[in-house]
Amino acid sequence: MNDTNIKKKPMLNYINVFRGIAIILILMAHTMQFGEAGSIEKYISFEIFAGGTALFVFIAGYLFQYLSYKFEYKNYLKKKWQNVIIPYFITSIPGIIACLTIPNIYKNPFDGMNIFAQIGIFITTGRVHNVPTWFMPMITIFFILSALLLYLERKNILYKLLPLLLLVTIFVPRGDIEPDWVMNLDYAGRYIAYLKYVLMGFVHFASCYVLGMYFSKYGEMIDKFYDKRYLLIFLMVLVSAFDVFLGIKYNVMNGTASKLLLTVIALAYLKHYDEKIKSMTKFNKFMDITAKYSFGLFFVHWYYVFLFNYIFKLAPSIPVDGLLNGVAVFFISASRLVTVFVLSFLTLYLMKKGLEKLGVKNTRTFTGV
Repeated sequence: MNDTNIKKKPMLNYINVFRGIAIILILMAHTMQFGEAGSIEKYISFEIFAGGTALFVFIAGYLFQYLSYKFEYKNYLKKKWQNVIIPYFITSIPGIIACLTIPNIYKNPFDGMNIFAQIGIFITTGRVHNVPTWFMPMITIFFILSALLLYLERKNILYKLLPLLLLVTIFVPRGDIEPDWVMNLDYAGRYIAYLKYVLMGFVHFASCYVLGMYFSKYGEMIDKFYDKRYLLIFLMVLVSAFDVFLGIKYNVMNGTASKLLLTVIALAYLKHYDEKIKSMTKFNKFMDITAKYSFGLFFVHWYYVFLFNYIFKLAPSIPVDGLLNGVAVFFISASRLVTVFVLSFLTLYLMKKGLEKLGVKNTRTFTGV
């Protein structure tokens, strides 16, 4: 594993495009939600747009296994520290400042605590200062367990656990957490609640990570799944419809099960039509750039979501009242998506160019790009 003469594996174009799709879906989840709480519109929009985390975790597992031929635990953790954790710290600064200076507007449930204690809580839970970055402490668990995962894979144990892990994803909810209801707890209880949210995320999404590793290990299975694509599409629609039903009837939704099916379907199509996609030069270039900026977009986009909602006095999920209003809401949501994407991209691009002018070679350590 430490042989420097090992030939470097090429980046797969269809995986790169898939990375671009995944980050766009995550941005859509935070901008394209519409309908009041408990409404059918809310459940449908949630089912369609939410759940992109499953794709992101799947890709993380896929790329981890794909590059495991050069795995060395200490070096692996060092690179993750430099290219993932440090940029997370740096891009957390605006959110931390907002939490400390406008706690009521930014909904900081730890306002009043010692400032340094608050910062420690923000960084170790992610969810408070930059909502999507609860993902960071969760994915860090996978980083720490990387050697164990590869050991289990090489002992032919890991993928035998997949059926169990998938059942856990289906029946163990990811859970949810909002500043409003945690305010009923004391500070310690609030912190425990946020940590529990991260740990439940790890348990819930473990199957996505291992499934990504599986498809990387057995790439030929992607083609077999393409042959069964119509059955998979039917199952995805069925699962999605059932999930919406559960939401309406019991106010409980999974969201991940249908996205796992979408993941397999999308991967199968992207691999099958890889050469065709490559020939679509402009589209492929756009997806390549989006993929390269994906982690940076993930880190900064929430700030623009917050600003957009604050400036235009919009709820994260815009209420719908009638068909005409619904059409308007859709276009407002789409405008929010485009605005957030463009501003996030421009911010990262300018930061990257500025750092390069200052002589910084590895700009990823600062912005994730």
